[in-house]
Amino acid sequence: MTIKERRRAAEGGVRAAEDAVVRLKEGFSGVGITLPSLRTDPVTCAGGESATPLVDLGRCNLDTALRLSVVLEAQGLAGHDG
Repeated sequence: MTIKERRRAAEGGVRAAEDAVVRLKEGFSGVGITLPSLRTDPVTCAGGESATPLVDLGRCNLDTALRLSVVLEAQGLAGHDG
């Protein structure tokens, strides 16, 4: 893979991470949840041509965490036995 191809692939990864953030914000907003720190991780986006961007779900308060768990449980996505 050439440098140009690697750069394009890295740029595509950053765009994909940014798109994922937008989709997550819209999805969470639709169920009344806001994660204030939701963003692409700038360190992994700046890692060069071989970087794999990460989405930082960020920090949230206890109320938000509990509301998110309720939504996941209602959708059958909770990861606990019960």
